[in-house]
Amino acid sequence: MGLELYLHLLSQPCRAIYIFAKKNGIPFQQRTVELLKGQHLSDAFAQVNPLKKVPALKDGDFILTESVAILLYLVRKYKVPDYWYPQDLQARARVDEYLAWQHTALRRNCLRALWHKVMFPVFLGEQVSSELLAATLAELDVTLQVLEDKFLQNKAFLVGPQISLADLVAITELMHPVGAGCQVFEGRPKLAAWRRRVEAAVGEDLFREAHEVILKVKDTPPADPTVKQKMMPRVLAMIQ
Repeated sequence: MGLELYLHLLSQPCRAIYIFAKKNGIPFQQRTVELLKGQHLSDAFAQVNPLKKVPALKDGDFILTESVAILLYLVRKYKVPDYWYPQDLQARARVDEYLAWQHTALRRNCLRALWHKVMFPVFLGEQVSSELLAATLAELDVTLQVLEDKFLQNKAFLVGPQISLADLVAITELMHPVGAGCQVFEGRPKLAAWRRRVEAAVGEDLFREAHEVILKVKDTPPADPTVKQKMMPRVLAMIQ
């Protein structure tokens, strides 16, 4: 069997991998893992990823987890344009720098914004205090400023004149709070222009397809009580 990708497009790193594979014509079989039904917590999925998280990659007998590792595996296995992960040492180091930073910064704050604003009250039926929500959104705003000042600066893209893995990972993260109704690009013309360039580089149809689920997240039905009980400890650990 060929390349298999275990994904759910509610997940921001899954969206990055999905867009990258589709944009670069990488053939794969999509194995959808229904996160909101708790399929990632099943014993069956644990045979693929014992950590019980998406995304995951299966290439024959080889199984790989962690989104950045998967993206780099795809870059190295398939012939893709150099700009995604440049051969130039310093340009590649800039991509690595962003990918190392984003895990505990942009990803964390975008994830918290989504869960505190939408997923807790709508999906889990748990109210979030106005004070906690305000603090979460304030942290996100600080991180957006770092994204602009440290990484984007006055460049077309995060690393230079062309799109890279850094831009793809960043935009899929930012669409989390967008789906929750946060106006993250409002009052940030530089960041808004960057978003338009990323969408154009990816292709607007593919971008829209990949983000359809997150843009409708406010319509998510309430969780089954059993699923809620299984998910709650993991969610709390994830967004700390």
